[in-house]
Amino acid sequence: MLFASSLMKPLCASAILAALASSSLVDVVCAESTESQSAAAATAESQPADEAKPADEVESQEKKPVEEKKKSTVDVGGLEWRTDYNKAYQAAKLAKRMLLINLTSSSTNNVQASVDKYMATNANVQKKLQNVVRLRLPIDAEIMVDGKAQRLVSFAAFSQLQGGAGFVLLDLKNEGTNHYGHAVNVLPYSSGKYYHWQNNHLNVVLDLPPGTLTQRTMIWAVRTHPEAPQSTYGAHHPTLASGAANHSSYQASIGQQGHQNFGSRFNQLSGATGGPVSEVVAESWPGQNMIDSCIDCVQSWRGSSGHWRGVAGRHRAFGYDIRRGRNGIWYGTGIFAD
Repeated sequence: MLFASSLMKPLCASAILAALASSSLVDVVCAESTESQSAAAATAESQPADEAKPADEVESQEKKPVEEKKKSTVDVGGLEWRTDYNKAYQAAKLAKRMLLINLTSSSTNNVQASVDKYMATNANVQKKLQNVVRLRLPIDAEIMVDGKAQRLVSFAAFSQLQGGAGFVLLDLKNEGTNHYGHAVNVLPYSSGKYYHWQNNHLNVVLDLPPGTLTQRTMIWAVRTHPEAPQSTYGAHHPTLASGAANHSSYQASIGQQGHQNFGSRFNQLSGATGGPVSEVVAESWPGQNMIDSCIDCVQSWRGSSGHWRGVAGRHRAFGYDIRRGRNGIWYGTGIFAD
């Protein structure tokens, strides 16, 4: 392990800045030159064996990995969490897993204690947490960018936390998708207009289908509605997801909610899914953030019996998405195939 660690690549500050500033967390490692790697390998290989070293030096080296582990991990909720951002990112990337980041703050100690107890006592959540790489950092955690320390929460990828504590889930599992390396769920502890943290929100987030931040937040909003609508438990169909994204973008571009061009879209969507499709649309109040607007759209559908039949019912396949217009209004779309 000591030999391997001597060949770790240095962190590329410019790559981090570009990734975080664009709401994306892509690979943040710079490639070393072949000469540097060869030199490092040669140096490591030239070290004499442990038995040739003084006993006290050997003992010191044997203890080093344990000491490093204590510094870079913490046990919370019955599980080990990493405390080094770069190492956690690389571990998730290598293992092709989601990276779950829990940012903590002294101002939300009571909430955090409740979350930790929930994670420790809920067997279902424990099982799901074992399938992701876990990272726990204080809210003021910083990374070095161009020689300057910058707080993680100051970057666009963490903007939905609104500067506070909570969870961010990065997709380092679904390589080749447009959401790989991006934040795909953000759950702040602080309340919004409609949003209020509940411990079971974490359980729901860990069980969502692959998708973008806007897609997964819409699906999360449907699944966490108190009446438990069933429309998101069929197959998350890529054509329907794309159709929902495109129509939400269209509504946002013209600043008007509606089923515009549904006739032509129906033929394309039903042809791709092999059956008839239906659609629901909604808009938020202006000036809201994304998570409040997703909840707002679901509540709007609940107020319409026709729309709610689509959202509450179980379908063979589905797709959801939401987009914000220049008018500050978010436009949500759900499409279902039966």
